[in-house]
Amino acid sequence: MPASPPRILLGLTGGVSAYKAAELCRLLIRSGADVRVVMTEAATRFIGPVTMQALSGQPVAGDLWDRSIDNAMGHIELSRDRDLIVVAPASADFMAKVALGLADDLLSTLCLARECPLLLAPAMNRQMWENVATRRNLAQLRSDGVTILGPASGDQACGEVGEGRMLEPETLAAHISAFLRPKVLQDVRVLVTAGPTFEAIDPVRGITNRSSGRMGYAVAQAALEAGAQVTLVTGPTALTPPFGVQLIPAVSAQDMLEAVQAHVASAQIFVAVAAVADYRVRQASVRKIKKGDQPLTLELEPTVDILQAVSSRPAAPFCVGFAAESHDLERYAKEKRARKHLPLLAANVAQEAIGAEDNALILFDDNGRHAIPRGPKIEQARALVRHIAALYRARA
Repeated sequence: MPASPPRILLGLTGGVSAYKAAELCRLLIRSGADVRVVMTEAATRFIGPVTMQALSGQPVAGDLWDRSIDNAMGHIELSRDRDLIVVAPASADFMAKVALGLADDLLSTLCLARECPLLLAPAMNRQMWENVATRRNLAQLRSDGVTILGPASGDQACGEVGEGRMLEPETLAAHISAFLRPKVLQDVRVLVTAGPTFEAIDPVRGITNRSSGRMGYAVAQAALEAGAQVTLVTGPTALTPPFGVQLIPAVSAQDMLEAVQAHVASAQIFVAVAAVADYRVRQASVRKIKKGDQPLTLELEPTVDILQAVSSRPAAPFCVGFAAESHDLERYAKEKRARKHLPLLAANVAQEAIGAEDNALILFDDNGRHAIPRGPKIEQARALVRHIAALYRARA
């Protein structure tokens, strides 16, 4: 979020998803935002204005001809001090209005007369979402610079399943926060690796590690928030990828290497967060190895060092490495950065970071050592991305 509290106009249109706007409002208020609510007449059929007033702490507007609005030009002035207008849910009818420039109620008038960005969170039946008219309006809105958040796919109030479901409040709040952040990597192409790899021993067993993938996913999210175009190559995780990344799944170190090689030529920044296995079985069994009474010996061979392969390319992108060490953290981190010729390396204590939801990082670059205090991994990632952007811009 910006240094000063962001000022958001939250618009609600008619739809069953209007109940989610109450939680969205609460989350935005909790994050420090100043939220003003405007509801269409149809929206009041699904959720009461009193509820939204209680949550926002401000009167709810809805009537274009309401004389209680302080300024006689309230249909314009209500949005003049806002940093952002968010309409959630945005019905098919409302999207059509905005696409055509119609202004026959307070909310559509404010959208037409706005001087700030507009975000729409669609919510409608799947056939309505797929209708050619809605697709045409969607294309026009995007062409006009309107940001579309979602929709998601899933169960719908009509009993059908498909695309058209409004994004959940937590997801919308994260997108709104991201939209308001400085775009320090605007349009920069960033390639991120995340998660563990799995090296097969036989069809049911393998060598892996305890990496959850949270840090890599957080870096991808933070890069998206900074305006980057993000490709995320991920090993097996239980995480939901950030909305907006190009996702490329990988299982083994070889899979991840091939995925990185296929996309690195177009990347301007490469952030290697994945906990790639250092060794793999030289000859994996095609059949399950049966348990016996005797010790089992496996012959291991080293995997290809993906970060080294990228950083040694003739036209290498700006490379950022990670080092998770159990001891002598700074010595090993500095050695790794020098050996792989990295402009930046982020290091942490393995037993404190792997699988945890928070982290503490130490960054090493040409200017020395920079500590990021322990905190949630998304905040660590945001600080890291700001540091990356500063170094990247300085080099460019």
